[in-house]
Amino acid sequence: MTVLGNLALWLALLVGVWGALAGFVGGRQARPDLAHSARRAVFAMCGALLVAVFALEWALFQHDFNVEYVAAYTSRNLPIFYTWSALYAGQKGSLLFWATVLSLFGSLALVLTPRRHHELLPTVAGVVALVASFFISVMLFGHANPFQRLPYTPLDGSGLNPQLQNPGMVFHPPMLYLGYISTTIPFAFAIAALLSKRLDADWLVAIRKWTLLSWLFLSIGICLGMWWAYVELGWGGYWSWDPVENASLLPWLTMTAFLHSVMVQEKRGMLKKWNLALIIGSWLLSIFGTFITRSGVISSVHSFTQSSVGYFFLAFLVVAAAASFALYATRLPLLTAETQLESMVSREASFLFNNLLLIGSPGSVRSSPGGAPRSPICGASSRCPRRPACSHCWCCWWAACVTSTPCWRSRSAGSSPPRSCRNSPAAPGRDTGSTARATRAPWRGCWGATGGATAATSCIPAS
Repeated sequence: MTVLGNLALWLALLVGVWGALAGFVGGRQARPDLAHSARRAVFAMCGALLVAVFALEWALFQHDFNVEYVAAYTSRNLPIFYTWSALYAGQKGSLLFWATVLSLFGSLALVLTPRRHHELLPTVAGVVALVASFFISVMLFGHANPFQRLPYTPLDGSGLNPQLQNPGMVFHPPMLYLGYISTTIPFAFAIAALLSKRLDADWLVAIRKWTLLSWLFLSIGICLGMWWAYVELGWGGYWSWDPVENASLLPWLTMTAFLHSVMVQEKRGMLKKWNLALIIGSWLLSIFGTFITRSGVISSVHSFTQSSVGYFFLAFLVVAAAASFALYATRLPLLTAETQLESMVSREASFLFNNLLLIGSPGSVRSSPGGAPRSPICGASSRCPRRPACSHCWCCWWAACVTSTPCWRSRSAGSSPPRSCRNSPAAPGRDTGSTARATRAPWRGCWGATGGATAATSCIPAS
């Protein structure tokens, strides 16, 4: 089965490289033949990687201890569900899991995206194939091949780390992986919109469900990790500002900011620069979290041992960030807002302030070897991760982000109120006095000061 797994990896790499080239060229030159070829390449890459996962799982369940990865993370007395989770327990297997899920998500995005977004799909296929090819190349050229064999066959394996033999191992890592991986789909659509110069709200409609799905996976993964840390690590709490914990929180914060500001662009044509930067930044932060976990440069209970894989991720992160923001900078003249911000007490200003708070939050939870945050309120002296005052200050910072989008008054005197408020006696359009009262007083009864992205849609006029 190891021969089949290696062949599947090489086939996936070759098909992925071709899919990336065909996708970018086909999208650039509007060639339907290359666009279809890139689409089929993503499907073929997904099939090859699924075969590789099957080959590795077969080796895990058959206790083929001649395979180095199987001998390192399983044993004969390991329960079945922990044997399954050994697929992503080590660095080599998690890379295969990442590439496989990414190709699967990419295939689903190409199939489920409506036809009206067909002009973006060739570039989306190219981005997905390129990122997946990077992970495959790390396995093949970075000494991280999960099918590498030993010169001998041990009688039994080392087994799974006792700290990982917890029900959280079955759910927590996959949820975080799914959250990290699924950010690639919105990123691919953002790059496609930048390359095609179709920078209206159309690409936002295409990624709405994927963005919510990514945010949901990250939320579930973080919450499960908090529970696991409480019952297993003896921290005396749910969060200890571990560097890898912090790295998982960073893309969640930027995704939360995007889910708020995207509504302003859809309804008012504002915050276009913000939305593209937030999507690009979220994906880069997910790659940064992967680098922190796999490089071994930071001491953490979550990180793998130091290896050459970290250099691959660092180089990829630098190149991807430079290329993405260079493309973003060239499109800045096309990202002018359709409506100007007229008041600092408008709803649009509250969303902007919310973005500033959420973007400022990563600065207070930046990763450090000690795992402690620098609180924006306590200052540089608050370095103890278990100091209640420091945690309380960061919680106050986060609470300000959540409650910073209340039901403000109208953006301008001529804007109409939301549908839920149009039957109010103070609704504009009845007479001059009622218009003045509506402008002076906030809208009540529209949505609470929760900062929720879903509830906020009823507060922005449809016009």
